[in-house]
Amino acid sequence: MNTHRIRVGIDVGGTFTDAVAVDATSLDLLGQVKVPTSHHHEDGVAHGIVEALGRLLEQTGHTPEDVTFLAHGTTQATNALLEGDVATVGLIGVGTGPGGALTRRLAAFRNLELTPGKRLPLAYAHVDDPDDPAAVAAALDAVTREGAQVVVASQPFSVDRPEGEDAVAAAARARGLPTTAAHEITSLYGLHKRTRTAVVNAAILPRMLATADLVDASITKAGVSAPLMVMRCDGGVMSLDEMRRRPLLTVLSGPAAGVAGALMQERVSEGLFLETGGTSTDISVVRRGKVAVRHATMLGRPSYLSALDVRTVGVGGGSMVRVDGRKVVGVGPRSAHIAGLPYACFAEPEELRDARLTLIRPMADDPADYAVLDAAGGRYAITMTCAANALGRVPEGDFARCDPAAAEAALAPLAAVLGTDVATAAARLLDAGTDQVRAVAEEMMRDYRLDKDTALLVGGGGGAATVTPHLAAVTGLPGRIARHNEVISPIGVALALIREQVERIVPGAGQEQILAVRAEAEAAVIAQGAAAEGVEVEVTVDPQTHTVRAVATGATELRTQDRAHRAGEADRLRAAAESLHADPAAVRVLAGTPAHTVYGTEVHRRFRADRHPVRVVDADGVVRLHAPDARVAETTVGQAPETLARLVKEATSYGDGGVRAPALRLLLGSRIADLSGVLDPDPLLALARSELRARAADEPVVAVVEVRA
Repeated sequence: MNTHRIRVGIDVGGTFTDAVAVDATSLDLLGQVKVPTSHHHEDGVAHGIVEALGRLLEQTGHTPEDVTFLAHGTTQATNALLEGDVATVGLIGVGTGPGGALTRRLAAFRNLELTPGKRLPLAYAHVDDPDDPAAVAAALDAVTREGAQVVVASQPFSVDRPEGEDAVAAAARARGLPTTAAHEITSLYGLHKRTRTAVVNAAILPRMLATADLVDASITKAGVSAPLMVMRCDGGVMSLDEMRRRPLLTVLSGPAAGVAGALMQERVSEGLFLETGGTSTDISVVRRGKVAVRHATMLGRPSYLSALDVRTVGVGGGSMVRVDGRKVVGVGPRSAHIAGLPYACFAEPEELRDARLTLIRPMADDPADYAVLDAAGGRYAITMTCAANALGRVPEGDFARCDPAAAEAALAPLAAVLGTDVATAAARLLDAGTDQVRAVAEEMMRDYRLDKDTALLVGGGGGAATVTPHLAAVTGLPGRIARHNEVISPIGVALALIREQVERIVPGAGQEQILAVRAEAEAAVIAQGAAAEGVEVEVTVDPQTHTVRAVATGATELRTQDRAHRAGEADRLRAAAESLHADPAAVRVLAGTPAHTVYGTEVHRRFRADRHPVRVVDADGVVRLHAPDARVAETTVGQAPETLARLVKEATSYGDGGVRAPALRLLLGSRIADLSGVLDPDPLLALARSELRARAADEPVVAVVEVRA
């Protein structure tokens, strides 16, 4: 069932702006357009966004009133830092005595290098007493005389006592200066890291404020009344007002859009997402249905910016082959795009007439071992795309597909030099390229302890077919190319959920403090427009760092997908059996809710206890949860507190490392509530009760319990 309501996702890239329209009910792709990114227009990138939106509405036959959700991703913040195009920051340190000595050292941030030879423009002033208006005014005068366009206030322990920073920030805002208080960016301890994160946020603040205002005005003028959202670097979206406060969250958001698309469209629950362009491949992790996020490094230093853990390999669809004698010795990092050469496989047969292989140095500093073809039509690059087409790895209709005969003609001179046939030459080229990707992929699988029995490789980006299928073939892992892979990023923007993360350092955190952090995250996404009924909150308590972290996600409207796409009972059983590597006859249904079915089998082991692996399959036939050894219990909301208390008590382990509650997940309605991040039984049960509140007493609940080693 399609409706006239649409979700629009717009991805503003360095060269092109891509936009897609997705049916708000079925989530089917309805249309896609590409326009040049309008960097040099008087309205900046906002002009390209509105142009893309207008073309998209015309293509799909919709009106601005049909747009129920509009979000865009932008590389502006990332580019500003990469290019050193930032505002001068006026950093005002607050404090006396030892604390004051610590803040005075923050003046060294003016030595932070933005780009080679260009340092962060920063002016520093100090205030002993933030309650002294004259002293605060003098500090503001001092930094503005040095050219400060934006102000940061920082004080030791401001996460607990923010009054000093607030006083300085209020005075700066009264002067019309964009301002960031360090405690507003993060509530984690660590004066230097917290302030450095706030300084980077402030450095891009004026530019991002101007962009936000232009985009907001342009979208309103276009007649769209839906809330305007912006892509975050952790795979979610935030409101435009939140972006105005923390533009830093848009840094590194480009790769996050692609993996958001893989999560929502491809329904990946465990595996790697590989987004391949012309020059590089970004690799990110999906574990138990969630993207892997970590604190990012910025300007060469650690920060408190929680961003997608993405690792980039210099191999893409346009990467050129390197040859030494009769051997392929490498692929990339130079690509045909940078070398200014066309792909050989996209040439016409006549253009490749009399082709001979030549070794060149594409750029002055490159080794002279990059193989190209000099032919009747000119000079052409032999690329990963050429090899993938020659081996038949690129499916019909794919963005990277070419005439197989042209691909074979492109590889023939290389095969002759290598003394082999075209298929073998193409395989050696792909091996050399994917070996680099494979090394990083296997490292990430180890880092995140992905289960090789359930991990899936999903390729996105225009060059997906040049890397993912061959990597799947050589690793033995299942792999596929995402639908509409060339626009997976704007699809991810269109489908992304509102997200907020709250972190607090709370030594010995009890259930009240943990529930308070959870409530703060939940309230934050609701304030940005998320429908309260559908908000999910994942809480993690790290006993080593005493960090309580709550990540809340929610949609602006409750989603109900077309039931025509739902899988039958046999399909769900087959999916579970394949994931369990078991005969379907040995797999049984353990429990279920209207949205999920829990399947399990038994693995008998000599000299050790039997294992009971479990898979949770949703109504679309997608495995949403993998548990290598778990206990499953059915109950109701009314009986759940008593049942869960018993289950947790029975599964809690005790040892030299202390008390460790089991990993608990609850199947509630359409959700899987993941409570596995809490190790203490009492807060765990308190969180479980919070998930059950406001639900009918007879509603079914399924608990999946894993004992921790």
